[in-house]
Amino acid sequence: MDEVLHQPYDITIKSIFSDITDDMMAYFMNINIDKAEELNIEFTHVERRDSDMIYKCIVEDSDVAVHLEFQSGNDKKMPYRMLRYALEIIEKYSLPVYQAVIYMGKDAFNMADGIAYNFGDNNRLEYNYRLIDLGKIKFDEITRTPYYDLYALLPLMDRERRRQKGEEYLIECTKAIAAIPIDLDRKKEIAFKAEIFSGIVFGKEIIERIFEEVSRMLNLQESETYKMILEKGMAQTIIKQLRKKLNGLPAGYEERILAASCEQLDAIAENIFNINGTEDLDKFLE
Repeated sequence: MDEVLHQPYDITIKSIFSDITDDMMAYFMNINIDKAEELNIEFTHVERRDSDMIYKCIVEDSDVAVHLEFQSGNDKKMPYRMLRYALEIIEKYSLPVYQAVIYMGKDAFNMADGIAYNFGDNNRLEYNYRLIDLGKIKFDEITRTPYYDLYALLPLMDRERRRQKGEEYLIECTKAIAAIPIDLDRKKEIAFKAEIFSGIVFGKEIIERIFEEVSRMLNLQESETYKMILEKGMAQTIIKQLRKKLNGLPAGYEERILAASCEQLDAIAENIFNINGTEDLDKFLE
């Protein structure tokens, strides 16, 4: 994390990103980290970077070190820093490195994504990393996916829409979070993370006012009547997703899903990409 953020905030952001790493890697990089192992390294040539994360992952059947760097401001020296980090990771773990900078700044980024020098065939350097600008990701891109942990990042996304609508955009983000078909405790966690991230691009007064309303909405959802409505809506959403994924559902399965508990529905939603047939679905409906 760059120096724009103070250390306590920096540590909080790292904790939040650690919680949503699975969805970030799956959606942004198409990397499955079910077997990921977090690696520890203290970079010797720069300050300790407690907010960055390094994982040993399996990518295309090979072990790879995945290094995520979080940045809230533009840094023209970023390519040089990233190259130093890559070399130290390679030296310590003897693994190829896949690096990505997650940029979450209020303004558009103007950083390079690599270094290129060419002074002949024997004097050449070509180095690149992935640069992901959250502000370029559209609101609807995320809300159409089941990567619900990424909803916490909605306040940082869709920069143009955010600028045009101002606090109305933040209200849209909180309504999207409140409508996620998952259990209430997890929804509250996502709302809390979204409130923290909002502090990067919105003012304190706006954040407090809007998230107080979110808290009231989520407290309402604790009522038994609302839970029944939520479960039914969640079941209908899952049925639509499974119809599309499995090219239809056999007789009786829609009724079983509608009768499923909230815990069963949540488990199906969490594993929707791993359900490739009714035998996979049966595991969650027993």
